[in-house]
Amino acid sequence: MRGFITVDRQTDYLLPPSVEDWLPEDHLARFIVEVIDRLDLTELTRTYGGRGSAAHHPAVLLGLLIYGYVTGVASSRKIERATYDSVAFRYIAANTHPDHDTLAHFRRRFGAQFEQLFVQVLMLAREMGLLKLGKVSVDGSKIKANASKHRSLSWGHLQKIEKQLQQEVQQLMALAESEDRKNVPDGMEVPKEIALRQERLAVLDEAKRKLEARAKERDLAAQAEYECKMAKRQAKRDAGKKPGGKDPEPPIGGGAQDKDQISLTDEESRIMKVSGGGFDQCYNEQVAVDTDSMLVVGAFVTQAGNDSGQIKPALAVLEKQKEQIGMPAQLLADTGYFSAANVDACLASGIEPLIAMKREAHHLPVFDRFSEPPPLAADADAVARMAHKLKTKSGRADYALRKQTVEPVFGIIKHVMKFRQFLMRGLQRVGHEWNLVAMAWNLKRMMAMKMA
Repeated sequence: MRGFITVDRQTDYLLPPSVEDWLPEDHLARFIVEVIDRLDLTELTRTYGGRGSAAHHPAVLLGLLIYGYVTGVASSRKIERATYDSVAFRYIAANTHPDHDTLAHFRRRFGAQFEQLFVQVLMLAREMGLLKLGKVSVDGSKIKANASKHRSLSWGHLQKIEKQLQQEVQQLMALAESEDRKNVPDGMEVPKEIALRQERLAVLDEAKRKLEARAKERDLAAQAEYECKMAKRQAKRDAGKKPGGKDPEPPIGGGAQDKDQISLTDEESRIMKVSGGGFDQCYNEQVAVDTDSMLVVGAFVTQAGNDSGQIKPALAVLEKQKEQIGMPAQLLADTGYFSAANVDACLASGIEPLIAMKREAHHLPVFDRFSEPPPLAADADAVARMAHKLKTKSGRADYALRKQTVEPVFGIIKHVMKFRQFLMRGLQRVGHEWNLVAMAWNLKRMMAMKMA
């Protein structure tokens, strides 16, 4: 008879089992625990008052969240279940079982500290020789907000619904005051229906107020930009030079427009065009990726649907942490980031920009690939110098690093780590969660580099 390995679930262990025996030495969960043990968690631990029952250590909760994001198990309820079902989660939790409320509260409470922990992980990567920070690629991607686009209202549609509800309230109030109750449909509670519509009107009124505030802020920004452009053109005239082109048209303003939208679930998210066509309720996630290691060295979130205004925020993030990890020498970005102001901003930060100015042909003629551009004019401005560099063989080689570094990061985060929608709501909390995701990616990547 064929021999089988004996199956015995009843015999007790001769010695108490150790969590150290549960996972192989090269398992990612072990690496995450080792890295977190080397981080300074003082900012987290000192906030615990020591009153009441003993709390789960922040190192355990942080490890569970990071491993959850790495493996596509970001929900606090799923992580709680995984501490029973998964050997890896059980190892990180040291055979304890934090409940989902504890995990969710930890994620909300310490969001501001995740940014500094993200930098600490990068400092550790540099100590391990995994990060040198020479060139960085900047790119963005739309990730769904924790809100449905069907719970969004445009200014025009909002006004139509408001008018309809007001008419219904008037009709219901007239019905309530009428002595003839025969006109009341069966099952209708008139006071309840009136209260429901008044409640909806209050929600719409608040949404209108916020849309009007946004429109006012937008109009002020447009006016400031117009005045800045006109001041520059006047300065050229005062210097005896003729400004190129026509004077810009003054902004029309006019407050909220019919197409202005607001989400009733997450008002800080925005309707954005997504890849593959269509629109969704999203945030625009930005990363700066080191081209040599593919580690994310800068991460932030914006409400803007396009990337043209994101170079300065990216530079601000890099500048903020330069004392810990240094500054890159070169910044690569696609044509969506191009503007003369962005080129100047990079140079002001001591970084050489290589920002595509237009879409390049996918298949250059063979001799063009090995040719060099004509010499640069002596009086060329910053944009012309960058355009010239992009046409050189070295510039083309440097720019080619962009696509093969930053785009795979988003691809792995979305399709391997399965992070396609935020759990948090509001711009600030979404930014904190994005730092957690970037930290999880970095630990996953560091482990892969260590094992290579």
